[in-house]
Amino acid sequence: MIESAGASDAAESAAVAPGARPRIVITYCTQCRWLLRASWVAQELLTTFTTDLGEIALRPGVGGVFTVELDGELIWDRKRDDGFPDVAPLKRLIRDRIDPERSLGHSDRTH
Repeated sequence: MIESAGASDAAESAAVAPGARPRIVITYCTQCRWLLRASWVAQELLTTFTTDLGEIALRPGVGGVFTVELDGELIWDRKRDDGFPDVAPLKRLIRDRIDPERSLGHSDRTH
């Protein structure tokens, strides 16, 4: 799903219903042309978490933004975290919040 920048703030801040699957929002800078990076991260997360996620939204932004949010919680911020996320640590951050007992196979290994 590609979400427009004009989406309702009320819809964005709506509480997640009990039992609902998590929602991830990846905000990327259109000026920097980071759509491909954002869609690759989305693809990786959808491939790993298959039906455990309710949706992944791609939200266009400006000013060098690249963030990943899970149900409104900021998981990754390119500026705060000094760069783009490596996919394995990002998957671990998300897994730790949605299903801590789940094995991620090779993504669980640290190098």
